[in-house]
Amino acid sequence: MQHVLLVDDDTELTAMLAEYLAQENFTVRAVASGEEGVAEALSGLYAIVVLDVMLPRLSGIETLRRIRKESRIPVLMLTARGDPIDRIVGLDLGADDYVPKPCTPGELVARLRAILRRSGAAETPAGVVVQAGSLVLWPASRRAEWQGQPLDLTGTEFSLLEVLTRQAGRLVSKQDLSKRALGRPLTPYDRRIDVHISAIRQKLGQREDGRSWIQTVRGAGYQLVCDTARPLK
Repeated sequence: MQHVLLVDDDTELTAMLAEYLAQENFTVRAVASGEEGVAEALSGLYAIVVLDVMLPRLSGIETLRRIRKESRIPVLMLTARGDPIDRIVGLDLGADDYVPKPCTPGELVARLRAILRRSGAAETPAGVVVQAGSLVLWPASRRAEWQGQPLDLTGTEFSLLEVLTRQAGRLVSKQDLSKRALGRPLTPYDRRIDVHISAIRQKLGQREDGRSWIQTVRGAGYQLVCDTARPLK
């Protein structure tokens, strides 16, 4: 069973979700405050965190910020429907995805499984490395190095960068990125990929000419400017 930490002060909702998730082979521990959420998330007992933005005292955004200071555990945010600011801030701080509330248990389970698939890399042989220039990725362990130094990425950032690295020097459409890295088709007005790409750009820094290592082809997609990627043993 996958262990899920649910951080939400809505007791009715958490009870319903815990019951449904149990039927889907998840084990759920629910806490009602951000302070408890941080402590539990850093305990090493969970595969993923479901975190509500609207929490008493310590907000979901601040809870996420504290978790990300010490852990890369996957985090799925629950946000108020129609409030894009919380979603953008959450993604920028390292959330792997979000679900607007109210949500159906079925949608939540689908998103959880998609994130866990991306973060687990179960189908990738342990010895395979993907490299493009000074960028090296180990998909099985979700580890990355950039110019000889560890590159700290969220699960979603790693998935996006892996797709771009495997296609280094070639244009990858946003639709392809969404399907291959996020596991779902791109929807109209969905800016999640743009937010994550912006975060990756900041972590890679700029080239000598001042341009980004990830180029935007307006209206088409993104291209990683590096040597052609190659799998290594």
